Amino acid sequence: MVKEVQIKNLGIVKITKKRGAKHLRLSVRPHQQINLTIPYSVSYDYAISFIKEKYDWIIRIQKKIAASLPEKKVFSPKTSFQTKSHQMIFIKSDRFQIKITKHLIKVEYSDENEVLSEEGQSYIRIGITEALRIEAKSYLPQRTDFLAQKYGFKFESLSVRNASSRWGSCSGKNTISLNIQLMRLPDYLIDYVILHELCHTVEKNHGSGFWALLDKVTGKAKLLDKELKQYRTEF
Repeated sequence: MVKEVQIKNLGIVKITKKRGAKHLRLSVRPHQQINLTIPYSVSYDYAISFIKEKYDWIIRIQKKIAASLPEKKVFSPKTSFQTKSHQMIFIKSDRFQIKITKHLIKVEYSDENEVLSEEGQSYIRIGITEALRIEAKSYLPQRTDFLAQKYGFKFESLSVRNASSRWGSCSGKNTISLNIQLMRLPDYLIDYVILHELCHTVEKNHGSGFWALLDKVTGKAKLLDKELKQYRTEF
């Protein structure tokens, strides 16, 4: 059972009653709602009171997270940006709009200040995200099938989505999810993430068996994992 509540100065907080939960668990993560998991025996009123008691702690953690995050890239006619298949270009026009073609993200604009505004930057990110989604749906399923056949893995199904923190995941039932943001990475790191999740169809944790298997199919798992950490899922 899930309930969302509005808390003053904190915004929407998601409260989830979970079977088997024995304690209250409060989660504050970058670019995500505040989440509180509670046992079924705990009332929503008590949960809300608990959140308010933790207000100072939550604010402190949010500020710490904000300070640790790198600044977002600013998109303008003076900057360059490209994904696996799309190059962003800026074109002078009589209105501000974004058009996605086979290989271009065309930002048409009349006033650079409009481009640099918070709303303009948000609009451009929406356009980029749509281009990434198109690429990911075209590329990731067939690439996953190819690598699975090449190395003898079997998986149940594949979904492609825009995730805020993970490059990929694999459920206990071998359902794989891949992040559309992978399309901003070099090809060999895309393959690394796919193989990482395929290995989880065999090894469900990150123990020695998992790393041995991943190293077998990639040749240098730890080095690739270290390189992947230089990238982030937010752009």
